[in-house]
Amino acid sequence: MMGQLLLLLALLLYGAAPPAQAHKPSDSYLTLRVDGARIDGQWDIALRDLDYAIGLDADGDGRLTWDEIRARQPAIAAYALARLELGTPGGACAASVTSQLIDRHTDGAYSVLRLRALCPQPVDALTIVYRLFAELDPQHKGLLRLVRDGRTSSAIFDPDHARQALAPAAPNRLDQFLQYLRHGVWHIWIGYDHILFLLSLLLPAVLAARGAPAASLRTAFIDVLQVVTAFTLAHTLTLTLASLALLSPPSRWVESAIAASVVLAALNNLVPLFRGRRPWVAFGFGLIHGFGFASVLTELGLARDALLLSLFSFNLGVEAGQLAIVALFLPLAFLLRRTVFYHRLLTGGSALIALVATVWLLERAFDLKLAGV
Repeated sequence: MMGQLLLLLALLLYGAAPPAQAHKPSDSYLTLRVDGARIDGQWDIALRDLDYAIGLDADGDGRLTWDEIRARQPAIAAYALARLELGTPGGACAASVTSQLIDRHTDGAYSVLRLRALCPQPVDALTIVYRLFAELDPQHKGLLRLVRDGRTSSAIFDPDHARQALAPAAPNRLDQFLQYLRHGVWHIWIGYDHILFLLSLLLPAVLAARGAPAASLRTAFIDVLQVVTAFTLAHTLTLTLASLALLSPPSRWVESAIAASVVLAALNNLVPLFRGRRPWVAFGFGLIHGFGFASVLTELGLARDALLLSLFSFNLGVEAGQLAIVALFLPLAFLLRRTVFYHRLLTGGSALIALVATVWLLERAFDLKLAGV
């Protein structure tokens, strides 16, 4: 029975193990600048997502060349424009793609679509319908920056929030706060490497010295509180620094270090590497994870006043998502702490987490794509 449960855990971890950019979800970046009845814009869409949606790799060798992308530019423009609608109270805005380029973001190459839309009247209120990849990836997000007369507003689109109305001259700060709050919660829930790192630190929390069960739930809660508080303080610090463009280490270093942190946190449950120092480990590696959390916000390029609000609400959302995981984990782990199953889960689960994270580390550090993960 125990072997079957561990096998089930292995399958769950295997299924949850995404490619090298495990912590970076599918996003596109749409910037629109309003000038009277005209809208100029730029839409950055990941080539890997477009390849999956409409097929860009003509020879099937796993590598995209400029000739392959250029040959599919009309299809890219048609696919994107069919999934974006702009409108005013006076009617729909006619949009077109004026040019296409290639640019690199922190998570790979993007197709850059230069847009122009002509509206039937000056734009005081703009309705946007965004359905890019909605039929393929329910987790995809469209991150919008809308600029008019030096004022910036923002929105986050997903299949559940595909139609939104914005007033470029007077952004709704409450809506913006709630959008980034939701995005922070969702980001931690689909950030598999962050979740596995957190679970690796939490698994020993219901056990005392030498693997004995913790005496009380209060003792386990204090241990968890120390670990989570240290992690929160650390990633808040670097999330702020990175989002304000005060410190920006290379993306590959950050992603590789996050994977390494998961490996070490899991191995610490098998071989004591950081005896009695788990809060300090959480703080040290939390500094690295904060740079990972910042990737979405830095890609948005928001104005400084909007950035501060989105930074606060996004971080609050991350904490809410993190606390939800803790609230689910801790009572269940405490109830199981005296069982053989939990001790096998601690060792077997930690070994599986270390294995999955090692694959991530190799992929990210050496730009590999390993089969099956």
